[in-house]
Amino acid sequence: MNFAFYALMMVPQGGTMAPILFQVAAIFAIFYFLLIRPQAKERKRHDEMLSSVRKGDDIVTTGGIIGKVVHAEETQLIVRTGESTRVTVDRAHIATVLDQKGNALEE
Repeated sequence: MNFAFYALMMVPQGGTMAPILFQVAAIFAIFYFLLIRPQAKERKRHDEMLSSVRKGDDIVTTGGIIGKVVHAEETQLIVRTGESTRVTVDRAHIATVLDQKGNALEE
């Protein structure tokens, strides 16, 4: 018995693999539209939000620190968290930008 014989035994009774290929394509499409695409859109929105952070914006870091940006560089921000406390934060660790009322901005 050789490999070709076993391969022929694996083919469905109808003699075609079209239903199996259709099922695999359907599963891939479901994963793409329910998992991959929304995650990519959210990542793009978050990256745009990170690049738009400027001096004077109120932010929340992923660690939960809330403060106002006093100086913005390409990869780091200096954030005032209290009356005289300043913290240097990596730009990638900004969770959200707040509006004047303290609510997260929706884009």
